[in-house]
Amino acid sequence: MSTAPTPSHSEPVLRTLAPLLTRLEKSVRHWLDAKHLYPRNIVTVGTLEGLADDLHRQADQLKAEQPLLCIMLMGGTGVGKSSLLNALAGGAIAKSSFTRPTTRDPVVYYHESVKPEKFDPVLRTCHLASHDRMALQHKIIVDTPDVDSTHLANRDKLLQLLPVADVVIYVGSSEKYHDSIGHEIFKQQRKRRAFGFVLNKWDRCLHGGAQGLRPDEDWLKDLKDEGFAKPQFFRTCAQYWVDKVNGVSNGELPPGEQFPELTEWLEQGLNRLEIDAIKVRGINLLFEQLDNALQDTLPPDLTDIASKTRSGWEGLLGDEAHATADVLLNTLEPYQREIEHHFTVQCYRRFRGLMSGYLTLITKVKYAGTSLRDHLPFLPKPAAAVETKSTWDVTQFTRSCTSVAGERQLDARTRALANRLLVEADKNGFPLVLLNEPTENAAKIDWRQRYADALMDVLQHVEQQWSHPTGARRWINGGITLMANVMPPLVLFAAYAIILWDFFGLPGSGNLRLEQSLQTLLLVPLAITVIFLVMLHLLIAVVLPLRWHRIRGEFHKELEARLNTALGMTFASIPKDRAEALVQERRDVEKLIAEVREVSGWLEQRQQAANITVLYGN
Repeated sequence: MSTAPTPSHSEPVLRTLAPLLTRLEKSVRHWLDAKHLYPRNIVTVGTLEGLADDLHRQADQLKAEQPLLCIMLMGGTGVGKSSLLNALAGGAIAKSSFTRPTTRDPVVYYHESVKPEKFDPVLRTCHLASHDRMALQHKIIVDTPDVDSTHLANRDKLLQLLPVADVVIYVGSSEKYHDSIGHEIFKQQRKRRAFGFVLNKWDRCLHGGAQGLRPDEDWLKDLKDEGFAKPQFFRTCAQYWVDKVNGVSNGELPPGEQFPELTEWLEQGLNRLEIDAIKVRGINLLFEQLDNALQDTLPPDLTDIASKTRSGWEGLLGDEAHATADVLLNTLEPYQREIEHHFTVQCYRRFRGLMSGYLTLITKVKYAGTSLRDHLPFLPKPAAAVETKSTWDVTQFTRSCTSVAGERQLDARTRALANRLLVEADKNGFPLVLLNEPTENAAKIDWRQRYADALMDVLQHVEQQWSHPTGARRWINGGITLMANVMPPLVLFAAYAIILWDFFGLPGSGNLRLEQSLQTLLLVPLAITVIFLVMLHLLIAVVLPLRWHRIRGEFHKELEARLNTALGMTFASIPKDRAEALVQERRDVEKLIAEVREVSGWLEQRQQAANITVLYGN
């Protein structure tokens, strides 16, 4: 392990890192507490909450001037963890005996200058043993319960302690260095913790005539397979050193025993630079887990799917607008004569004089039934329960018709429309959980009122088009109107002039001839004018027909367009709006991931000076 002095730029790394961790923790918790459109996996949320707790704990630990390095002894029953701690401490601070399991209460070995209040809460509940060895001033060593203890409570204590560990010293013996439970915990923790390895009871591994690999060789081979090419590996006889402290002679040390090297590594090898690097490495691994968890919560980009879904919805909405226009106009069918009457009256208002009087008389005669229908019981009445009056009330009329249409079909069609839209979205791969609520809310809008407003607007618009046309139709309409307003009086005047001229120019003045001339003078001009008015009426009827089937076509075209616009504004934008909201959520997560990676990259640049890779493997 390197003993190079700490570079000047690395000294403030951990103190700088503490506020960064606090900021990241606040960002993660803010994201967790915020309302999200895209559903989050409960396991991922739980993982992020745990990682936020880890960020908080690490930040608290790093706020100290000199962070404490937590070294934990982990191993199976009977491998000599407690003896190893006693040997390191130079005294009996941990129980060790032949009764198994021995370690029930974890033991924390720490320098007397460190206040226990600085410990992680889980360490404060352990048995505390202080010392005055300056070489271990900023390091605490924890003896943990056996990983393979038959008492589940002991194993639970170990699992509670491991998240606090910076370095785990995996202790094994010739009989037990590769047990399944310990190996499983090792694989789970090796990416987050630095690992060293101690093969205790080394004297039992050296037997002449033994076949196969020695325990140390076998274990080193297994560690190499796990990615530890050059692990920190020590062969010890802890009990020998305990006996030596107690004044008991126990023979010579076996060759290759490395307890002094282990002590030197703990005291000198893990220097300030490497402590900082180990802290940083553990936090970087925390960042890696945080990055992965945030990646799991990243909402999908539904922009393309939303575009396809909208196209499909627009087709369905167009069909729905067409069908709804049919339903509404079918509701108007029983009142086609009333509508024709209204349009005829409005269009004929532009005529003046004789033509106006003629058309008013003809209209009253032609549409007499529309005003008498409600007063004469023997006349046929419409099947729809819509109240009509002789006075045209567009608002009331359209509301009544829409109410009838809604009760018959439209309400059910609107509910079915929401289901058809969701089915279409599902075909395109759009998550329905994002569309259910807004689509159902859109279907619950008062569509009767919207249909009534659209129908009223269309009636007024079509009426305006027929009474005040535009384009070529305007010029034709204007020409016929001018001719109808001007020609009938001229025809009447010309007829009277001709008759008078003829009357005063007759030879003789017999009574019979006079009587015939007076009749001609009175009747013939009127007849000629009426015939001319009839001819003009026929021309108007041919050029500007005001029949229901022509008006209905205009109605349907305009009404379908209005309904398509209304449905599109309400429904068609939902997939796009949801996709845009998800894009914003995705950006928020990506921003959080970028912050994590920025801090992680900054740390990686600063931990290259310490050679700690052997503690983690590949």
